[in-house]
Amino acid sequence: MRYNQFGRTGLFVSEICLGTMTFGGIGEVWSRIGALQQDEVDGIVRAALDAGVNFIDTADAYSFGLSEQLLGQALRNLGIRRSLVVIATKLFLPMGPGPNQRGASRAHIMDSVHESLARLQTDHIDLYQIHGTDPVTPIEETLRALDDLVRQGKVRYVGVSNWQAWRIMKALGISERAGLARFDSLQAYYTIAGRDIEREIVPLLTEERLALMVWSPLAGGLLSGKFGPGTSGPEGARRASFDFPPVDRTRAWACVAAMRGVAAAHGVSVARVALAWLLGKPHVTSVIIGAKTQEQLADNIAATSLALSAEECAALDKVSALPAEYPGWMVERQSANRRPAPFSPAC
Repeated sequence: MRYNQFGRTGLFVSEICLGTMTFGGIGEVWSRIGALQQDEVDGIVRAALDAGVNFIDTADAYSFGLSEQLLGQALRNLGIRRSLVVIATKLFLPMGPGPNQRGASRAHIMDSVHESLARLQTDHIDLYQIHGTDPVTPIEETLRALDDLVRQGKVRYVGVSNWQAWRIMKALGISERAGLARFDSLQAYYTIAGRDIEREIVPLLTEERLALMVWSPLAGGLLSGKFGPGTSGPEGARRASFDFPPVDRTRAWACVAAMRGVAAAHGVSVARVALAWLLGKPHVTSVIIGAKTQEQLADNIAATSLALSAEECAALDKVSALPAEYPGWMVERQSANRRPAPFSPAC
């Protein structure tokens, strides 16, 4: 297990982050993803920590708080020293019927942090993230509330999830101008079959030195090798009942076909190849994996020891390459004589 610097901070996190969407199973959506209870959660957390994982991501909305509660109790049951684990959680999604029980307003942030701290049984959150884009609340209001939490010691670092590049950059500008706590990370969807963030977001993260946490690295299981054209996948598979995130199936099947050859050459699962491809990207800080079983967790974590050759990386990059899009193709054309080569992620 490697440990990567978290953006420009002095914090180091494991390249694999344990995701907790499979904890709890309360509600129509969350029950389709996973419904692990306390004994199972304790086992998953113990296995992850034993493998070197020091980074765990959750959210208040996962099973409406039960995921945080199960995680907090697991760490207590296992007797884990708080300083050995980096806990990340998020707020934004609805936590009740009221109009102020959602979003990124100061009111909701201040209510949410205390509730999360209680469920997690801790006095601080290492990384507190805004889970989505709030089109109503001014960014400065959100930033000032988060800055207060950092100053109070309840939160140590702040980040966002699913934000657009321009909004992240605007927030960074406001933080610099007003002397507020700065976003240190972005949690985003990124897979070999879904490389959209490479257009605008990855160059921004690289330039501004923000950490990238990848969610759904297997596209909800679609890239696990268990699915293919004309098949619905194995019985009980998450994708069979919860078809998310959206994926261009034509591109996905081409990627899976290419990964099958690589997987066969190494004697590993297709899922491992998909994760190894991500782990090899220099702009990826940590890849979030969720698991229903310890066997699945072990196979995913094993991707950290899979070294893809330059030829394999090139082949996977080629089959998954994004189609040209303006202004990207014009930027590359006009700036060709100003730099050695256009931006091209390395595996």
